[in-house]
This record gives sequence, C-alpha cells and structure tokens, in this order.
Amino acid sequence: MDAGTTTQDWDVVIVGAGPVGGHTANLLSTRGHRVLLLEEHNEIGRPFQCAGLVTPNAMKQVGLYETILEEVDGALIHGPSGTLVPVGTDGTVRTYVVCRKLFDEAVVKQAMVSGATLWLNSKPISAEAHSQGVDLIITREGKEITISTKLLIGCDGAHSWTRRFFKMGRPKELMVGFQTEVVGYQYRKRWLEMYSGSEIAPGFFAWVIPSGNDSCRIGLWSTADRLDGRSIEECYANLLDHPLWKERFAGIKETARYCGPVPSGMIRKAYKNRVLLIGDAAGMAKPTTGGGIGPGFEQINGIVDRLSTAIGQNLLSEDELKSIAKSHFEKMRKEQNRARSLRNLLVSDCEDEELDSHFEQFAKPEVIELINAIGDIEKPVPLGMALLKKVPAFRKLALKAGMKMIFS
Repeated sequence: MDAGTTTQDWDVVIVGAGPVGGHTANLLSTRGHRVLLLEEHNEIGRPFQCAGLVTPNAMKQVGLYETILEEVDGALIHGPSGTLVPVGTDGTVRTYVVCRKLFDEAVVKQAMVSGATLWLNSKPISAEAHSQGVDLIITREGKEITISTKLLIGCDGAHSWTRRFFKMGRPKELMVGFQTEVVGYQYRKRWLEMYSGSEIAPGFFAWVIPSGNDSCRIGLWSTADRLDGRSIEECYANLLDHPLWKERFAGIKETARYCGPVPSGMIRKAYKNRVLLIGDAAGMAKPTTGGGIGPGFEQINGIVDRLSTAIGQNLLSEDELKSIAKSHFEKMRKEQNRARSLRNLLVSDCEDEELDSHFEQFAKPEVIELINAIGDIEKPVPLGMALLKKVPAFRKLALKAGMKMIFS
C-alpha cells in the first residue's frame, strides 16, 4: 500500500493512518489537494485497540459494509445486582461490529484512490511551523527525511505526537481500556451485553460484543482515579468470576488481548499555526461509549469545505484556522461535556446501591419504551434530559443536572 514516491512538498501531511486519518485524507484528496499520510507501523489496522463498533451514520459516510462482522440491534444492560435493562428492537440496527483491520485498510484505500499518498514505517521526529508552512523531519524506513507542508494534521491517537510536540494540552479524561477476543461465550444473536458495578468497571461498564464466527470481544474501561490502585486486568478477572455471571464466562477461551487509552474531553484549542488535531488526538472519544470514529468523522466533515478553500489559498495561520474551526469544534466540545455530566450524574458518580436504584427505574416498561423512542448512541444528551424530566424518580436529580449543564 506504500506508493513509494519521494515528493517532499505537500499541501497536507496527516500523521496517523487510522480511520479518521484515512477519511480526512480522502476528503481533502477528493478536493484536489496533495495529501501525504504517515503511518508509523508497517501495516494499516495494527495494533488493534478498539471495540470495533461503527455507527450507521459513520458507516454511511464510507460505505464499507463488506467489513461488517455483525449487525447489532440492541444491548442487554445489567445493573450491579443483576437488574436487566434491554435496550433496542430486533431487526433495527443500532450499530455495526467491523473487522477493524479490513475497515481501516479500506478507508485508507479510499484516500489513495482519491490521490493521497501513504508512507508506512514513517513518523515525525521534529517540526517547525512558520508563516508559509511546516517543515518536518521524519524517519522513513529508518532514514531521516525533511519534508514540508502547508498544513499538518494530527490524527495520531490518544498519545498524539502532534499534540505533545506542539504543546496543545491534554484531553479532559483519559480512560483505560482492556479487551480480549474469546470463543465459547453464549450470546444472544445481534445483541451486545453490558455489565456494571464498582468491582467490574468502576464508574463505567464492561461489554461483550459479538464479533462473528461465534467469537466475542469482552472488555471494560475506567479511569485511573476510579480504579484506585487496581489494575484493569483485576477488574476483568472480577467480571469473569462474578457470582451472578461467572457461569456465562466459564467456557470461554481467549484468543487475543488488547489494551489501550480512550481519550475523551476535547482539548480547548485543537488548532495552532498550520497545525490541526482531529479525532482521538483532539480527545474526541464519546464519554458515554468511548467510540471515536463517529466523532472524528463529524469533526472533519464540519469544516472540510472551508478548510479546503484555506489550503488552496495557503491561509492557515492560527487565527485563520480558528475562524474555520472554533464554532464547530466548540459546539462538539460542549455537547461532549454535557454528555459527560449526565453520564456522571446517572452512572459514573454513583455507588453501586444508587446505581441499582437507577437500574430499577430503567427496567420499568415505560422507561424502556422512552429509551427506545429517544435513545441514540451518537446523541445521548436528549435521552438523558428526557429521563430526568419524565421519570419521577429522577426528578430530584434534575436541578443538579441543570447546574452541571450550565457550568459544563
């Protein structure tokens, strides 16, 4: 997949050839710009650090339905004491489970077909932004090369080199994620499962996601402060050994393990002079699910036309990027903060006893009906507000929620 070109002057250099980097490259290449994708690994889609869920809206943008392993209609959500809340409707797809390697490769291939160039085994080691562009020193196949670009875009993940090198801050939250690939778990077809409780995933949840050929992805996430000295692997073991659910996991056999960070909480300024951050590099993962592909796509989609014009005119100073990006990015950041506030209120800041009482309310038929009517994996705020407004047991939280929303 490496085109082998030695061109040293580019319109756009994108660091990171994941799905967000590939999609960004495709959008800009389609608009006629000379785009270079830098990928530090020797293949696309490795290492795999994600649950592999792609929402219908994100999938529609790339059309890569051939990479789907499973369609998911809903979630079976378990409270700490076992209360079950089924959310979804048979036959109505809520999300897709994809083979991330095939998906990532296909997104990058779309960019290359549109004219982008890919360099594997390549990463930046130094950069200098000036009035006319960015000069980069990169290593490619172990050799140092100097290249230049009008615009540098960091799509290089949670520990973004671009973000760190240009001192652009940190995401508000950095969750720890852990996942295994297993066979032998008996699951309901087209449904994923979620488990909660302080011993399993403090403040968050664990998941079992069907991934095709009778295999599943079992994982969980939390934050370092909520883990309080425990390792994420300990929580995973607690899930497998939990008295309520251990029989479900008794017959599983692991085939792989993965661990990685989940950055959520968009940095305040995802732009500097001739530098832009997109996706996980900017802290775009959803605070409610950890998904980052959809928000990354939304982030670049909202500015790509104006950005393309600016690239063509070579008007890419910090002030010019600010005028292009600030309004869209700020809207996304506020929505993310609101979702986090509601998540904390209803789930993350609750002890198990309080969470159990919430699940008793969630499990009521009229509340499940409300969740299914309003719930949207990409837009959790309207659902959270509806729950606070329409479920009597949650009304006492409404004032507290209002204050959180005001100051988020």
